[in-house]
Amino acid sequence: MLLWFHGNGGNISYELDGLARMHRAGLASFIFDYRGYGQSTGQPSEAGVYRDARAAYEYAVNGLGVPPELLVLFGRSLGGAVAADLALQVPARAIILDGAFTSVGEMANYHYRWLPGTGRYAHKFDTAGKLAQIAMPKLIIHGENDRVVPFTMGQRLFESAPPPKEFYPIPGAGHEDTMQVGGQEYARRVRKFVERAKWVESSR
Repeated sequence: MLLWFHGNGGNISYELDGLARMHRAGLASFIFDYRGYGQSTGQPSEAGVYRDARAAYEYAVNGLGVPPELLVLFGRSLGGAVAADLALQVPARAIILDGAFTSVGEMANYHYRWLPGTGRYAHKFDTAGKLAQIAMPKLIIHGENDRVVPFTMGQRLFESAPPPKEFYPIPGAGHEDTMQVGGQEYARRVRKFVERAKWVESSR
């Protein structure tokens, strides 16, 4: 099962096409909205979305009865940072990041170079730093034409991650259309990665 973490610019409804694609590929998914997203109440914060992710994991394992060795953390964009944080806390079969950034600080430096002091955010949503500490199998997916999170960030995430790891660049894909552009090959790559991923008892 994919435990699905969506990006900052959407909610559950934005992922319906992707959920259907994964379902057709034979992969079940469990998705939720962070606090302040969709119809979830509250105000979003870094600590808050991390707590929401942990609660969703606990529900999948204890409420739905999904063993950790069959649970794959699947994060898109901001959700990649959320998945990486959770992977440091709990066991899972593998982690997949699609269009994830290295850190909020580096994103600010990339988009707003002209603003002074953007680097002060460098240690928030530190996906790269956390990924470097994760032992479970990792698949990094990134669109080569991504104008929101540059392709180089996907490359750097892959470089920072210890093995076992795979990198899946998608020519012609931007930030939000990797599944559509990748098509059946995207679904095949994800399914095969999940099948190959070997359970690591000490996944963190």
